[in-house]
Amino acid sequence: MEPPAAKRSRGCPAEPDERDAGAGAARGQGRPEALLDLSAKRVAESWAFEQVEERFSRVPEPVQKRIVFWSFPRSEREICMYSSLGYPPPEGEHDARVPFTRGLHLLQSGAVDRVLQVGFHLSGNIREPGGPGEPERLYHVSISFDRCKITSVSCGCDNRDLFYCAHVVALSLYRIRHARQVELRLPISETLSQMNRDQLQKFVQYLISAHHTEVLPTAQRLADEILLLGSEINLVHGAPDPTAGAGIEDANCWHLDEEQIQEQVKQLLSNGGYYGASQQLRSMFSKVREMLRMRDSNGARMLILMTEQFLQDPRLALWRQQGAGMTDKCRQLWDELGALWVCVVLSPHCKPEERAGWLQLLSRWDKLDVCPLEEGNYSFDGPSLQPTVAPIPELLQKGSTCITNTEGWVGHPLDPIGCLCRALLEACRLEEETLTLYPDSGPEKRKVAYQHVPVPGSPGESYLVLALEVALLGLGQQRALPEGLYAQDKVVRNEEQLLALLEEVELDERLVQVLRKQAGLLLEGGPFSGFGEVLFRESVPMHTCARYLFTALLPHDPDLAYRLALRAMRLPVLETAFPAGEPHPSPLDSIMSNRFPRWFILGHLETRQCELASTMLTAAKGDPKWLHAVLGSIQQNIHSPALLFKLAQDACKTATPVSAPPDTTLLGIALELGLQVMRMTLNIMTWRRREMVRWLVSCATEIGPQALMNIMQNWYSLFTPVEAATIVAVTGTTHATLLRLQLDTPRREELWACARTLALQCAMKDPQNCALPALTLCEKNHSAFEAAYQIVLDAAAGGLGHAHLFTVARYMEHRGLPLRAYKLATLALAQLSIAFNQDSHPAVNDVLWACSLSHSLGRHELSAIVPLIIRSIHCAPMLSDILRRWTLSAPGLGPLGARRATKPLGADRAPLCQLLDAAVTAYITTSHSRLTHISPRHYGDFIEFLGKARETFLLAPDGHLQFAQFLENLKQTYKGKKKLMLLVRERFG
Repeated sequence: MEPPAAKRSRGCPAEPDERDAGAGAARGQGRPEALLDLSAKRVAESWAFEQVEERFSRVPEPVQKRIVFWSFPRSEREICMYSSLGYPPPEGEHDARVPFTRGLHLLQSGAVDRVLQVGFHLSGNIREPGGPGEPERLYHVSISFDRCKITSVSCGCDNRDLFYCAHVVALSLYRIRHARQVELRLPISETLSQMNRDQLQKFVQYLISAHHTEVLPTAQRLADEILLLGSEINLVHGAPDPTAGAGIEDANCWHLDEEQIQEQVKQLLSNGGYYGASQQLRSMFSKVREMLRMRDSNGARMLILMTEQFLQDPRLALWRQQGAGMTDKCRQLWDELGALWVCVVLSPHCKPEERAGWLQLLSRWDKLDVCPLEEGNYSFDGPSLQPTVAPIPELLQKGSTCITNTEGWVGHPLDPIGCLCRALLEACRLEEETLTLYPDSGPEKRKVAYQHVPVPGSPGESYLVLALEVALLGLGQQRALPEGLYAQDKVVRNEEQLLALLEEVELDERLVQVLRKQAGLLLEGGPFSGFGEVLFRESVPMHTCARYLFTALLPHDPDLAYRLALRAMRLPVLETAFPAGEPHPSPLDSIMSNRFPRWFILGHLETRQCELASTMLTAAKGDPKWLHAVLGSIQQNIHSPALLFKLAQDACKTATPVSAPPDTTLLGIALELGLQVMRMTLNIMTWRRREMVRWLVSCATEIGPQALMNIMQNWYSLFTPVEAATIVAVTGTTHATLLRLQLDTPRREELWACARTLALQCAMKDPQNCALPALTLCEKNHSAFEAAYQIVLDAAAGGLGHAHLFTVARYMEHRGLPLRAYKLATLALAQLSIAFNQDSHPAVNDVLWACSLSHSLGRHELSAIVPLIIRSIHCAPMLSDILRRWTLSAPGLGPLGARRATKPLGADRAPLCQLLDAAVTAYITTSHSRLTHISPRHYGDFIEFLGKARETFLLAPDGHLQFAQFLENLKQTYKGKKKLMLLVRERFG
């Protein structure tokens, strides 16, 4: 490779500095070379001579070379646009999917060589490393260009894609970045014009010799035609030159592979059910938008090609024949297609003849039978729309009785507001100084900057002001919610897209004044405005728009911001469904969704309403006037307990910052919202109730002891007895709570007394679930504890279950009150009944514990509990187990402190003899019951059962004889069961 100096000596000009040329020209003292470069650059960008001879023969050779030099694209932005996706690729796939990035890596790795520019034709070789074990691959690339646009590309890789391949990118970037190192030649026709006859003949013969196998037939044919005087080739002045560029009237646009676009769209539509296909089609739409932004005529070309393929989608005819609607994914794609056509036709940069051609195309497509209709029934001739406010052990005065516009501009299939707003903003967009094209720069998104651009013929107006007015006009329009899930979802998406555009605009003083004016007009807009006094049941709520307006206006006009946002808090469909005074059912109930079959997005709208309320609450911190106004609006308009609870949580969090004192007013509002949620969900048990109750106690604690005692005293309307006794009373008196409140001794005792009173009230209302918590809470106060114990005794007579009585009895024993535990255990036994076959009854362990307790207390308690055991338990194994336990050791001390017996009790003496008789009787009864329906596979179990029975029989003095008589009776009664009786004889004789 030659050094740069050698190349310059052969006629390749050094890369000129455009800034120097421009500055010198402005001063009138620029260098001749710089002025020459600037002139050549303008020529290269704007025009070309019609004939090859006219283009260069009349200008000096330095100017010729400069025109050729400046005709190649100088910006990498266009190269990137034609060699990258329409959206950022997923993380980790940046290099693999973007040809521009791959081409950049090839350039940086030195893979480009043998670069030659002949006129308006650039060629070079790209050496790409092969895979593991594969040789290096060599690709020859050719690029034609004209007037700073690449007009055709060719690469040996035979890439078939929408975008330029990585090898074309590498060569193009080499030409832009290393222009001084490119060997430059004039168009071949200029070089030939400088040769004499002998040189020309030598040139042709050498060329044929070097490529005789490829060009010899063509060379002979051309020679024959030239020698024929009357041939067509002799009638044409001059000769074609592929390196000389296009004529002045020839089309001048970037290379676009139309055939490949059609093929790829067709293939993607055939795979329309897959997520990846939809994403790729959207990337193509994004590419069209990018081209339109760059004022590239290929944007409209590409959109025409895509539209034709969309209309050839075979599913359209099938859906039309079946009378079925399109899938949601397909509808979204058609919506984007329509929106792009609106942008194209409304573009202020297109020529009148171009617009006329596009309109003719659209009209022809519209007449096709398969062309889909606009989605949704926007005529809305359904039920009449009615206003939501104003009368007619008032409407007539306001000038309207029905909704004025059922067809909304926001959410319309053609998205007129979105298209117009984008077009106006595009006219005000500042060009970025640099682009994030390379992976080294990171995928960060740059904030778009806009400037005021005056509207010609309208003094004082700017496109930026018009964009803001248009957006607010569409967003604030009172309109009916369209039919169908897709159409309603589209309304939401269009609103969010419009607001996302507005949020990119930095508000200056001029735009703030426009915002204030439009906000005032919306409030006074009557039935035309969604912020007017009259709002109809089917109207689209204004929550999302109001949130933007509130945030934008708050620093400049707080009064207007709050008035607008409070007016927008309405959700009329719920107000008319639930008249004032009627209780609102919870949205958690499935019935709720059935009440509004048409409002598919009701849940989303309620969430947006909640977000608006939360924004106002946060902003009103420290301002009691607006805080109470917002609270009133929330209580009137929000009907979802879950959302109210979220608002309460948000308000409490905002009111209690870590590094600042709490806002008591906002805390009170949070508590009030929490109390409302408690009242709304008192009779609707949800899995979130416990969380809500705990949070409410925490919020009341933040306010102070009086708030905590208030919710304890008014628990009937807020909590269930279980919640009040187990959560409110307990959490309100924990060590952490008392520490947080920092109470003195009298106030602490007052709080404790309030909690004990609450617990006793809950125990009286629901003794089954609240008696034990009440006893636990009242442990440290004797009178309260006695009252709780008496409640348990009274409830036992009223039907308190044995399981609860046993639980309380165990608690009493654990607390050191065995006699009270014994009393409760006897009450539990009196309610218990365990049948002969219930040896795994849930109360088995409780019964054994009660028997152990009575045995430890003494003979008297033991004697008293035996009749209860006999009456309640008919299970022979349980009775024998109890009997055996009682005979292992002597009874404990009696209630009067009598001395422990020195010997264990005998099973054949009182009080255990009664229990022994009951156990023997239970074994006999159970044996007969089991033998009635016994099967051979249970014979072994029965023999084991008889073995345990014999052990019990033998506890009696004549037990051996009784057991023998019992067996004999069995043998006689069940002699038909010969196998079983044989087993009995083998075991017991």
